[in-house]
Amino acid sequence: MKTILALATAFTLFLTAPSQAGFSFNFLPALVTGKPSVTATVSLSRQIVVVDVVDKAGLNRTYMWKVSTGKSGYRTPTGSWKPTWLSRDHWSKKYDAPMPFAVFFHGGYAIHATDAVARLGQPASHGCVRLAPDNAALFFDLVKTYGKANTKVVITE
Repeated sequence: MKTILALATAFTLFLTAPSQAGFSFNFLPALVTGKPSVTATVSLSRQIVVVDVVDKAGLNRTYMWKVSTGKSGYRTPTGSWKPTWLSRDHWSKKYDAPMPFAVFFHGGYAIHATDAVARLGQPASHGCVRLAPDNAALFFDLVKTYGKANTKVVITE
């Protein structure tokens, strides 16, 4: 099952070019899993996230967006997590900076919006995964709709 999902994800990555508002349909994972879910797979080397959404009907939507992850001296952790909490209007006390539409997945690490959209596609953060505001809002709403328990954040090299 994991092999089929990995092949489907790889095939989706192969067919879809990264863009700010990337969107495609891919029905194979939905037929394999059969349950509602959200999976965000961040590639540190490619500076993209692929978000696979399986709805209640088993249909799959795939989004691909540019991201910014940890710049030199700051690391974005690799691994797989479930989101731990959501904050629509979060403010980082550590960096004195806004983190709108934050989906926290590992301690203080989150996927969130940035106003530095010109830097998307290259490492620029203190370790979080940054998205364009509209994409972060959509991801936040997907996690809220489908639930933290049905969401997975995967970060790979």
